[in-house]
Amino acid sequence: MWRRVASSLSPILSSPSSRSLSRNQAAFGLIIRESFATEISKPEEGVKSPFITFVLGGPGSGKGTQCEKIVETFGLTHLSAGDLLRREIAMHTKNGDMILNLIKDGKIVPSEVTVKLLQKELESSNSSKFLIDGFPRTEENRVAFERIVGADPDVVLFFDCPEEEMVTRVLNRNQGRVDDNITTMKKRLKIFEALNRPVIDYYKNKGKLYTINAVGTVDDIFKQVLPIFTPFQEQLKQSRHVNPKSPLVEHSS
Repeated sequence: MWRRVASSLSPILSSPSSRSLSRNQAAFGLIIRESFATEISKPEEGVKSPFITFVLGGPGSGKGTQCEKIVETFGLTHLSAGDLLRREIAMHTKNGDMILNLIKDGKIVPSEVTVKLLQKELESSNSSKFLIDGFPRTEENRVAFERIVGADPDVVLFFDCPEEEMVTRVLNRNQGRVDDNITTMKKRLKIFEALNRPVIDYYKNKGKLYTINAVGTVDDIFKQVLPIFTPFQEQLKQSRHVNPKSPLVEHSS
């Protein structure tokens, strides 16, 4: 179980710099803003940092389905920043009420709040291999994660899909927002591109980004994902939850 040195960081609530940005972020969903910290936390000496995979991709990119296959195949623990925020709201926790009120007021959730929810899951889990879905959405998310958690991802997957394909998928699956239409979808995708592109470029420059062509069948797309985890097979094999049919597991003839 992974543990890290606790840091003394106070929650900071802030609002967007402009009303227009607030509308855009509210339309996109739960976009998180960085609350600045001055120190980067480090894992305790002698304690191995967790294996972390970030998964990025716009609505309709198919990353959700691929996340399920990755988790099933390699035994990673699946975390979603959006799900954690929604859980706080549903459970009527102190943070949940605050999160809901911020959203109702057209404001944003501070990055520190979201990152600390992720941090809690990382620290309380018996797993040491994690897949974090749809995070970081922004550069502020990324910086807050690095400063508060004190860890970098081992792998960053970006499911790259043409805009028209994503629009078609979302509108045809009947699983999007109630008010989804071509206009609102294209607006959401533009906001995603503007906020997420700096994150994608940052990890590309660090050599950690793997771009997946997200057009094709689920199995064809997953074939691109499998080789990415090959260099990490020894770490992944150590998981007690690796699917026995995984390519990483050797079978005797």
